[in-house]
Amino acid sequence: MKKLIIALVCIAIIVGLIIWRSQPEPLTVWVSKVEAGLVEKTVSNTRAGTIKACRRSKLSMPMGGTVDKLLVKEGDHVKAGQLLLELWSRDHHASVDQAKAALNSARHAKEQMCLLADRSSREAKRSATLLAKHLIAADVADQSKSNAEAQQSACDAAKSQVVSAEAALAMQEAVLERFQLHAPFDGVIAEINGEIGEYVTPSPPGVATPPAVDLIDTSCLYVTAPIDEVDAASLRLGMPVRITLDAFRNRSFSGKLTRIAPYVVDLEKQARTVDVDVRFDDVPDNVTLLIGYSADITVIIDSREKVLRIPSEALTGNNEVWVLESSDGKTGTLKKRKLETGIGNYSFTEVISGLTEGQLVVRSPDQAGIAEGVTATVQQE
Repeated sequence: MKKLIIALVCIAIIVGLIIWRSQPEPLTVWVSKVEAGLVEKTVSNTRAGTIKACRRSKLSMPMGGTVDKLLVKEGDHVKAGQLLLELWSRDHHASVDQAKAALNSARHAKEQMCLLADRSSREAKRSATLLAKHLIAADVADQSKSNAEAQQSACDAAKSQVVSAEAALAMQEAVLERFQLHAPFDGVIAEINGEIGEYVTPSPPGVATPPAVDLIDTSCLYVTAPIDEVDAASLRLGMPVRITLDAFRNRSFSGKLTRIAPYVVDLEKQARTVDVDVRFDDVPDNVTLLIGYSADITVIIDSREKVLRIPSEALTGNNEVWVLESSDGKTGTLKKRKLETGIGNYSFTEVISGLTEGQLVVRSPDQAGIAEGVTATVQQE
């Protein structure tokens, strides 16, 4: 009997080992905990955007000529109205000087004639007083009055000559300005096309020619980027935006949506898009943004804090997830759950019902081998 019992125990052990060895290995899955946090509904650009300046002028000369003075260089900061470049125009400078001299002469002549007119006016008043007292003859008083009126007319004519001389000077200065290039606003010189002694030509309509000076206002920058036409309907001016740049990885900047194009861009072999502009809220002093940097934008349509959320990749197309029911948080059984979800984006989705905080959901629901009741173990990071 003792030998029989020992034999049965050995057989049971062998059978148990065979059964244990025949059991399939637990499926290894990536999981995430259901937790409370921030969930946003967002819209992103379809292609890379570009940083641009609010004001950028590619300045050209209004007429052709030889560069005589080049008063700035690339990279210089200039003020509005500052002279940047001047063509050879000594003859027009001489005309301006001549007009200034003529104006000065006209002003002196006006001063002289008006002084005489003032004196004649006083004499006429004195003559009128004497005539009233019968101290002078009437013809003397009349002559004094006529002389005063004549002198006043000469004064008025001299004033008109001054106005004419001022207009002549303004005309000569306007002609001279056509040979000069001034900064229309404060900015930085990005590019100069031309050197002293070279001949520059104006840019005719419809013909793309290099500008004489490319001026950029770096005090105001924005991002322009394309948004898919499907997402454009949910956009509103003033919405908050996150801006990321390839030049500053792992860093984002805040902004506001300032323009939504009133038309759809239809490019061959590309999705139809709507261009939008985003203005930076504030750029730190230690960050230098360059015009032309590539940028990506994320427009925040809606935002909810401290709500249950799961990684969006955990959802299937039917709004279902695989839950790992485990007592130790390492190994358990897979169960499928139907969820009611709220807002979401490519990172997180809000869970309204179907899960509780702390449960484990599979992050890769399309993984081979996942099925109801399958034993799974958590993949260690």
